[in-house]
Amino acid sequence: MVNHMVQQLKSQLDGVFGALADPTRREMLRRLGAGEHTIGELAEPFRMSFAAASKHVRVLERAGLVRRRVQGRKHICRIEPAPLGAAAQWLRHYEAFWRTQLDGLDAMLNAEGRASLTTTEKGNNSCRKPRKSR
Repeated sequence: MVNHMVQQLKSQLDGVFGALADPTRREMLRRLGAGEHTIGELAEPFRMSFAAASKHVRVLERAGLVRRRVQGRKHICRIEPAPLGAAAQWLRHYEAFWRTQLDGLDAMLNAEGRASLTTTEKGNNSCRKPRKSR
């Protein structure tokens, strides 16, 4: 039972990340975040055909990111944010990893900066004989 749930989540994440891999689909999804749009409206900024835009929308639908309803001749799309939540949760796990890595890098750079500053200060305070003027 648990293995089936893990496989289902993996499949859902694969679909979400696959759909988000394309910049056109990401932009369509961003626009849908502001409200419903027809496929023609989603196609407009890209100067693509209805058929091409519809293919992108189908990928978003298969990933569960978009729902489409037909109203007469219009295909109206709206965002389904739940799969994005699952992807964000998965990414949060790695956010902790990167935060730890970046905190370590920050500490190392700060330590090197302090060591460099100390070396420079020692060099400036060394006793030198003044030059004789001729």
